[in-house]
Amino acid sequence: MAVTWVLVADSSRARIFSKKNGEPYAEVEGMIHPESRMHEQQLTSDLPGSDSGGGGAERHAYAQRTPPKRHEAMVFSKQVVERLEAARSERCFRDLMVVAPPSFLGMLRDEFSGGLSSMVKREINKNLVQMKTQDLLEHLPRRI
Repeated sequence: MAVTWVLVADSSRARIFSKKNGEPYAEVEGMIHPESRMHEQQLTSDLPGSDSGGGGAERHAYAQRTPPKRHEAMVFSKQVVERLEAARSERCFRDLMVVAPPSFLGMLRDEFSGGLSSMVKREINKNLVQMKTQDLLEHLPRRI
């Protein structure tokens, strides 16, 4: 029987559901990344350094290349994809559906291997992960 996994995620939480033909969705597992929920001030120890530029009166602050919140979202997207890759190699599912807000969906796509990308049969650009399970399931298609 063909098994489809449904990943419902955002930058701080992921939920994985399993769906077999003719059967209801079953939640397989959940992942949480608390760092993505922290305020930027909590993620950085202090302000960026600065450079006086030698003998002049002007000072230039060193800017971070990636904002801390975005960095944590990228870290979590890698963790989620690692979990999916492990399940793919164990043949836990045949098809994959991904439900995530557009920015996080893009991060996930960037991390997908060719093999995992080929298993994605549907994407939904919505943030549903914080919903109660029953409400969330009502947003998912009955047939995949």
